[in-house]
Amino acid sequence: MPSDHIRNFGFPRWGEYGKDKDAKPLKMCDYTGCNETGDHPAPKSPGSNERWHFCRPHAAEYNRNWNFFEGMTEEEARKHMKDTSQSSDAFAGARTFEWGGAVDENGYSTTEQAAFDTLELDSSADQDAVKRQYRKLAKLYHPDANPGDPQAAERFHQIQSAYDLLKEDKPSI
Repeated sequence: MPSDHIRNFGFPRWGEYGKDKDAKPLKMCDYTGCNETGDHPAPKSPGSNERWHFCRPHAAEYNRNWNFFEGMTEEEARKHMKDTSQSSDAFAGARTFEWGGAVDENGYSTTEQAAFDTLELDSSADQDAVKRQYRKLAKLYHPDANPGDPQAAERFHQIQSAYDLLKEDKPSI
């Protein structure tokens, strides 16, 4: 007992960290020549319980060519698609899985529309107009141009976030 008391310094949380735990075994990536951990299991064959273990890049490569319908007849594949779509239609109809919500007539989500509003632009604005308006508002609200003004700093942050959202993924705006 005295030796345990000395190791814990009289307070339980000051004892040796993890002394009661064993090391967690790690699986290595099954891709030939890879030395990363294999955190992403993938089936070795359809319907098999055996798994390969890949790192993230090799799991993506493995799944790129994976064909779920391989070995099924065209009729079986259609039946499977119909059955799964019927069971998921209510979820899909709710649009809860979309990142920015429903899209407007121009194809923009509510998040993207809010970004246009933040930049004081119409959603029909092209990429050059977005860039010009961003630069204009950034100069106006930049913290260096408004030292000690927290509202201007917050507005600058909103403008920066809106521009970051609109300049990515939308080369045609």
